[in-house]
Parts: sequence; C-alpha cells; structure tokens
Amino acid sequence: MGIPMSVDVRDLTDERSAAEAVDAAFAVLRSADERFSPYREDSELRRYERGETAPSADLQEILQVARDASAASSGAFSIQAPDGSLDTNGVVKGWAAERAAGVLREHGSRRFCLNAGGDVVTAGEPEPGRAWRAGVRDPFEPTRMMAVVELRDGAVATSGTYERGAHVWDGRTGETGAALLSATVVADDLTTADVLATCVLVLGVEGVAWAFAHGAREAFGVLPDGRVVTRAGVAGVPVPLG
Repeated sequence: MGIPMSVDVRDLTDERSAAEAVDAAFAVLRSADERFSPYREDSELRRYERGETAPSADLQEILQVARDASAASSGAFSIQAPDGSLDTNGVVKGWAAERAAGVLREHGSRRFCLNAGGDVVTAGEPEPGRAWRAGVRDPFEPTRMMAVVELRDGAVATSGTYERGAHVWDGRTGETGAALLSATVVADDLTTADVLATCVLVLGVEGVAWAFAHGAREAFGVLPDGRVVTRAGVAGVPVPLG
C-alpha cells in the first residue's frame, strides 16, 4: 500500500506462534493491496471496473461501506475519482487493517497494536492498567505530536492533505481539496475511523459534529490557519485529546 506498517503483539509469548500470527496478518494486508489497488491494472478492482469479473464478497463489502458512507455524508464521500475511475483507497486501508486485526484475534491475541501508516487499531492493553497510546502528528511540524490518543479495543485514523497534497475529492462536486488540513477520528474499529476521517476532511467544520452521530468516539480537525475544530466548535489553539 506504499505505507509503513507495524504490529506489536504482547500476549503471544511463544516466538513461533507470534511469528505465525503476524505473518498471517500481513498476508491479509498484502492481499488487499494486490486485489483492490487502483494502480494495478490486473487488480480485482480494475477488472471489475472493466466488466471482466463479478465482485467478490470482499469487494461487495467494500463497495457497500462506500455506498453507506456516501449516503450518510450526503455524497461528500465517494470512491468515484474525478476522472471517473474507481478508487477504493478511502475504504480499503482501514478495512484491510481491521481484517488483519481479526486474524491476530483468530490466532489467540487479545493484546496488540497494529499501525497502518499512522492509522491504528488496538486490542486490550500493552500492560495491565495502561492503554495503548497513539500520537497524532502536527500537520505543520512532522517532528511534533499535537495530540495523544489513549486506546483500549479501539481505533484511530487521520486523513490529511499536508503530505500528499490535494488527493481527496468532494463527491458532491468532483473537486479535489478539503476545507480542513487534517481530520482525526477515534472509533470502535478502523474501517469506521478511516472512512469517517475522510468524510470529516471533506465536510469541514460541520463534519466534526457530524462524525459523532455516525460512530465516532472522538473527532477533531485542523483548519489551514492552525485552529482546531472540536465537538464544541473552533478552538484558538490545538487541544490535546485523552
């Protein structure tokens, strides 16, 4: 997927069992990249788009997540790129990472943290009485964290334009760009957190409050002038979470 990924498993103390669990989790991520990448002409996504294959159950699920997000956001979220092609990246990363987390659970892990390019899904605690801690990068300063989110059995995702530029588009207009510089959402699972973060980025200030009505535990956005948008409104300075 072109992003760094890591897994921290705390409760599979047998080295072989831990290695098997992590290998199986990464196999899910590699498979998702191969099958649903918009950059591979032989991917299932591209073959489906050309009418060469029927959608698999997994692709149907991804498309349904996208349809639900589009309906909930009044069309702001869309997997149809401005050039008319399908681009499911707004769903697939979170969906695949959540699937990988499920594989870790299937292998018996109940205490882990999976980091997919800064989007994080966790289970349990790294040690009794302490939550997993996920840093949210300051969009203006890559060496500084603007917030730290504490997680137990949850996920956090950030969508932004500060690294890749205007790569997110508004499904209502087809225009790229966003009202916010970044948007961060905490939710029960990474599929939800990832999709909601993209929606908030496009919806702008009103998107933060909107996210709470659609599955967010916490959400905030950063305006281009550095002010932070929280559930309570626009703050003058960044406000750390949790």
